[in-house]
Order: sequence, then structure tokens, then C-alpha cells
Amino acid sequence: MRTHHAVRGIRWSSLLLCALLAGCGGAKGDLEKWVAEVKARPAPPLDPLPVMQQFETFEYAAQNLRDPFSEAFSGAAGSGPRPDPGRAKQTLEQFPLDSLDMVGTLGRGPGMVALVLAPDKVTYRVRPGAYLGQSDGRVTGVYEDRIELVELVPDGAGGWLERPATIALEDN
Repeated sequence: MRTHHAVRGIRWSSLLLCALLAGCGGAKGDLEKWVAEVKARPAPPLDPLPVMQQFETFEYAAQNLRDPFSEAFSGAAGSGPRPDPGRAKQTLEQFPLDSLDMVGTLGRGPGMVALVLAPDKVTYRVRPGAYLGQSDGRVTGVYEDRIELVELVPDGAGGWLERPATIALEDN
């Protein structure tokens, strides 16, 4: 008897499924009708094209003038101070100038020696003529409260400029 009820349930389920599928066939026709109506509607009008702006023409008339970017212009770069590429670098030239601190002096007068603390935590003795910093800074004078030097910096046109710099004694 149980099998009979199971078979009966399957039959009812099959009949219900067929009825639902038959109902969907009518909906498909409605959908096709609506799509056809939408396609039949006229398209909305397009926006007008923007008007092209007219630009004033300009005639370049400087072809025969000197080119500021040419090699011929940089001929003036050959004169003036230049770093010595053959000079052996000194220990304090590996550090930026602003990372070096003057911490004192030894001696008096023209033989005075400055004491400079570098970032490697070593104190170095510096005399006039020594080199400091990464811009070929040459020490020109040692005083009780400062070290004066001249750095060589590029001028942007292929040459070099001398720039004065100072390292002052630290007030601790």
C-alpha cells in the first residue's frame, strides 16, 4: 500500500509540474510582445555636436636664434673652478656636511686644529686644506668657534661655483 501512495504522489507532482510549465508558455508570449513594442518606439533625439573652438595661429620665428640647450652654449663651462677627479677622497668626505659637528679645538693661532665628530662616532682632527662633506668642501680656516670652508657645487650649465660654508662649534 505504501508503494501505491508513493506512485500516486509522483503522479500528482508530475501533473502539477506540467501545469506550471504550461502557464509559463503564455508568459513567454507576453515578453516577446513587450520587447517588440520597445523596439518599435522611436529613439530619443541626440544632443547636438559641440562647436569646435577656433585657435589663433602662432608663427615661430626664432629658428635662427641661439639654442639655450645646445652644446655650443655650454662652452663657457670650461673656465672656473672644477673638482679634481684625481685627488684621493678623505675620510670626512663620505659624510654630508650637516651631519658633521665641531666639538672643540686644539692649539692656538695659525696651527689651530678643529675636532669634528662624524656620524660614525669618531672624532677627527681637521686642519686648513682638509676636505669635508660630499661637495668637495675644502677647509679655508679653523677658528675657536667655527670651521670655514668652500664647497664646489654644479651651476646647472656644466660648470661649477664656489659656495662658502661654515660648521659652528656645538654649544652643549
